[in-house]
Amino acid sequence: MDMVRTPFGATRSSAPWRTAVTGALLGLAMGSVVFAPAHWLATAISAASGQQISLTGVQGSIWQGSSQLVLSGGVGSGQAVALPGQIHWQVRPIWAGLRIFVSADCCTQQPLELQATVTGFNTMRLQLGNGRSQWPAGLLAGLGTPWNTVQPQGQLVATSQDVAIEWVPGRINLSGRVQVDALQVSSRLSTLSPMGSYRVTLQGGPEPSLQLATLDGSLQLSGEGQWIAQRLRFKGLASAEPERVEALSNLLNIVGRRDGARSIITVG
Repeated sequence: MDMVRTPFGATRSSAPWRTAVTGALLGLAMGSVVFAPAHWLATAISAASGQQISLTGVQGSIWQGSSQLVLSGGVGSGQAVALPGQIHWQVRPIWAGLRIFVSADCCTQQPLELQATVTGFNTMRLQLGNGRSQWPAGLLAGLGTPWNTVQPQGQLVATSQDVAIEWVPGRINLSGRVQVDALQVSSRLSTLSPMGSYRVTLQGGPEPSLQLATLDGSLQLSGEGQWIAQRLRFKGLASAEPERVEALSNLLNIVGRRDGARSIITVG
């Protein structure tokens, strides 16, 4: 059979082979993405969080799967706490991004919805759908100091409203509102159980703010702070009712600088 040479120096008879090989490689690449195992996601989350967040016993793929969530203090930490039950996720491609649904057996009545989109050159936006969830406060002990010392117990009820985080060169913009109610909180550092219930409110804006308030209880907590140049500056106060000072003394010594029956909390 005569070989007719193309302007590029290849023969026409070799073109079908190149097409077949190219198609096979593209198919393999697409198959790797479509059927990517869940442990790829686990590895990425562990690396991005400095090994503070781990997924163990993963099943499924990066697009739909389940695992157990474990929190730890990071590299070299001897403390780790696992969330009861399993977490489940579904990831769906959308234009210029992904829509992600996450649920936890123990803690969500409805899946939490996140939407990650690329909004421009070197810019990305992560939006959290409005929702409510309830988590065991003991999970915080897995994050290391000071939580592993305090060993909090109780329930954390989190609600989100119009929350979005945007990464742009040189800064991170936060909008919306997150409220966390810590209910019936106790600690191994105090014989008083519960010590009280508290509310933490994170409000987005040009300079996001953080507020701490007491809902009820013998341990009184208050404070406020702001993120300035991506750094939190917070000032707060912890105090005890006069008849409860002795029962709360160890905790007051830990949370801040002791000043009589109160403790001054400073961050940043």
